[in-house]
Amino acid sequence: MATAEFGQAVRRWRDRVPPEAAGLPAGGHRRAAGLRREELALLAGISVDYVTRLEQGRASSPSAQVVEALARALRLPAAERAHLFRLAGLAAPGPKTVPAFISPSVQRLLDRLTGTPVAVYDASWTLLLANPPYAALMGDGSGRRGNERNAVWWHFVGPGSRARHTPASLRRFEAALVADLRAVAGHYPADPRLRRLVAELREHSERFAELWDSGTVGQHEVARKTIDHPEAGPVTLDCDVLTVAGSDLRIMVYTAEPGTEDAERLALLTVLGTQALGG
Repeated sequence: MATAEFGQAVRRWRDRVPPEAAGLPAGGHRRAAGLRREELALLAGISVDYVTRLEQGRASSPSAQVVEALARALRLPAAERAHLFRLAGLAAPGPKTVPAFISPSVQRLLDRLTGTPVAVYDASWTLLLANPPYAALMGDGSGRRGNERNAVWWHFVGPGSRARHTPASLRRFEAALVADLRAVAGHYPADPRLRRLVAELREHSERFAELWDSGTVGQHEVARKTIDHPEAGPVTLDCDVLTVAGSDLRIMVYTAEPGTEDAERLALLTVLGTQALGG
């Protein structure tokens, strides 16, 4: 159970994170140099009221997902992240569970890609963070909770992504996505959240269950994608997935060849989308 010390730690660490370090505007009058509560709530994907209650010691037993999101938003190094889990009365995720820790060095790398659509997923394709250009391109996922943050669930059970498919490419994509998740499940057999995700996917999607039962093991790979954007229209981009050594994090990056119509459309929708997200 979270104690008053948990809330004090969150408040103390919130005060030391300058907004510009988190990709937020630093303008306006501020009583402190750090993040406001509403900014921390936005970065962590939780409500301002919940952040307030946690800091004031009026909320107890935050979930591991909430603690992980707060640690990520506060940019805590590994030792402080583990300490925050202990203050919440939880064991920090160990080597047998899918890693969700984004190190400060990886975070600094992401900070330098402010004009490029970038998202970070864990090994099971659960979205950890997405920058504003990525949200503008693929849709704002900050309000998704639980399984809705998982790309496999979003494809098989949810409305799916904006990526265009032919019947043949859809079959290949789905087979590769399930094969990749099966390989991850074999690598992290003790992860209860991953086991629960697979069970719920099997229950809610006949197509997923069919592919899962086929026993194929492989790796999901992406190259070029055409994204049907509701305002900018179709835009064809290179999609690269980079894996962080030692953590199995997937960094998904969308780029367009300079000087092309696709590059112009990407720049336009990024501007329009980020304005809408900030409005």
